[in-house]
Amino acid sequence: MTRVAALLAVPPGPPPAHSNGAIIAGDIDGKNGIAESGRILARALDARGLLRGTMPLGLPSVVPAFAGTLAPGAAVIAVVNGPVLPVGLARLKPRDMLRGRRVIGVWAWELSKVPDEWAIGAKFVHEVWAPSQFAADAFEAIAPGRVRVVPFPLACEMPLAIAGDRASFGLPPDRFVVLSAFNLASSSARKNPFGTIAAFRAAFGASPEALLVLKLTGTTHYQEDLAAIQAAIGDAPNIRVMTETLSEPELRGLIAASDVVLSLHRSEGFGLIPATAALLGVAVVATGYSGNLDFMAPESSALVRYRLVPAQDDRGVYAIPGAVWAEPDVEDASAWLKRLFADSALRARMGEAGRLHAMKALGREALDAALSANGIG
Repeated sequence: MTRVAALLAVPPGPPPAHSNGAIIAGDIDGKNGIAESGRILARALDARGLLRGTMPLGLPSVVPAFAGTLAPGAAVIAVVNGPVLPVGLARLKPRDMLRGRRVIGVWAWELSKVPDEWAIGAKFVHEVWAPSQFAADAFEAIAPGRVRVVPFPLACEMPLAIAGDRASFGLPPDRFVVLSAFNLASSSARKNPFGTIAAFRAAFGASPEALLVLKLTGTTHYQEDLAAIQAAIGDAPNIRVMTETLSEPELRGLIAASDVVLSLHRSEGFGLIPATAALLGVAVVATGYSGNLDFMAPESSALVRYRLVPAQDDRGVYAIPGAVWAEPDVEDASAWLKRLFADSALRARMGEAGRLHAMKALGREALDAALSANGIG
């Protein structure tokens, strides 16, 4: 699909020296991390008086065709990954709608190697913004000299809006609550819920003093993954699966109501849930590998040991020859959970240190510099 669409899509041509603000394009209303990333950038631009609107752009099965007009002279910041971008551009009417505008691709990828079709998308952007140094290093191979690290400026939205508390989420007030939240569409193999379950069980067994909450989205489309997770849980009385649809403030409320956020991912392009938890002052236990290292440090968070192994994904999304990802150490993760359970003062110190570190890492400086370098004002 990408290669055929690239024959129909029209490249933007040479960029103007100056753009009058920017339009955010992508899955504007989606319920996934990429869509939320677009909304974060839209809010950041709006706060600077630079947002010139939004436009749907992407796959026909995901977003509607764009039927409006674009603000004159505005750049387009396309929060649309490389393989999808040509498909979205080929749907535009007229197809040369972006001709003469500066076009920036905001891309997220989770391995150190990028599939070949991403290079096709690179032909349709003047610059690529990556949310982490890990992702930027991967994209540099397909867009040399045109990649910039621009972390999502979450700290600019502080205080983050939250809704709900333990009572509203049905969580007991006196338990040690460990939260792991992810979208099944993001690959169970990569998000590693089975490692999460194993680490929690190794730490607490069936103890009623602790509760693991698995907040899952995408369950309707990935029933087999959900069934496998439920089978791994079995009759454990202290592991709960939540599949309710939550608004972003409600999701943040669930994070804030937890004692620890656990992410035993095998690789992340950024790590929106751990980043949000850090900014909310919640202690984070996460694999010490990939994009989350841009806002997590050993002195302010629990970074789990790992070893690199060949990336194996039954869906084939990450089945790239020579690609590797992390296999987190379940025993190390379990040890961290036990320490944080036993020491509330350590949890508080780690939460505050993580918050301060994330505030510095996820501020507005990188975005402001990127806008200025691209003549967007």
